[in-house]
Amino acid sequence: MANTYTALYYHIVFSTKDREPWLAREIRPRIWAYIGGIARENGMIAIEVGGIADHVHVLISAPATKTVSDAVKQIKGASSRWLKETFPNMSAFAWQDGYGAFSEGKVNIDGIRQYIRTQEEHHRTKTFAEEYRGFLERNGIEFDERYLLG
Repeated sequence: MANTYTALYYHIVFSTKDREPWLAREIRPRIWAYIGGIARENGMIAIEVGGIADHVHVLISAPATKTVSDAVKQIKGASSRWLKETFPNMSAFAWQDGYGAFSEGKVNIDGIRQYIRTQEEHHRTKTFAEEYRGFLERNGIEFDERYLLG
């Protein structure tokens, strides 16, 4: 076959350092839009970006040449710099080390988009640690419980 065809979708989840509630409701739309722009500038498509005060969900489509680790590094690095430069009260902001990345199929995209859009509602009954644990368990990923606590 002379050409390469891919449909690669990733649901990426990462939190603020120590799960501090840095992402105030009033600035979230700007943050989500900025993350979408970072994706676009780096050859990805941000299908949905959202979250709450202490974590972010990013659903992207990426080319085969883009590793997940490179995508996350670009998104977290550029968004952290932008937050510190744009909001004076966020000079100490940082993302937590690490992330969760889960491959998704095209058939799941609408459901994931809806899930990301309803994060505020979802987290009225479930903590970030509970949510993250569920993602890891559903995907058969072994993890160290210590890293879910804070």
